[in-house]
Amino acid sequence: MKIYRKRYIPNEIIDISGDKVESVSEDLLITSWLPIHPRNDVAFGMSYTYLKKGWKISKFYDKDKNFLYWYCDIIDAQIKDEEYILVDLLVDIKVYPDGRYEILDEEELDEALNKGLITKEQKEEALNKLNALLEIIKKGAFPPRECI
Repeated sequence: MKIYRKRYIPNEIIDISGDKVESVSEDLLITSWLPIHPRNDVAFGMSYTYLKKGWKISKFYDKDKNFLYWYCDIIDAQIKDEEYILVDLLVDIKVYPDGRYEILDEEELDEALNKGLITKEQKEEALNKLNALLEIIKKGAFPPRECI
């Protein structure tokens, strides 16, 4: 199985096949991982990639195994055979343990559209997926049960 993370800003494709696959189904890919680049704040994490919904919900932990926050990437999952390309649709949500959240990188979404890196349809798709996840957060139904 090969797993790649594709980003528009910066323009890169990173092979994350070294992440440990904990579980995979038609709808959900669960992985555990170490940061791609060493960090002082985050030591490791777990990601729950909802392949059809377009959410990669990650739990971030520090070196003492303390939960820090949830980081939710809005993605487009492109799957062919045993190859998963997780295309980052730029806009993200960070959810803190107390339930507060912040939307991140909205300006990157606009920048990508203005530079022709994404289409209007991709921007709409990203915003629709973002809003669907925001509804769950606002209803107090976050994190999804699979992530607990």
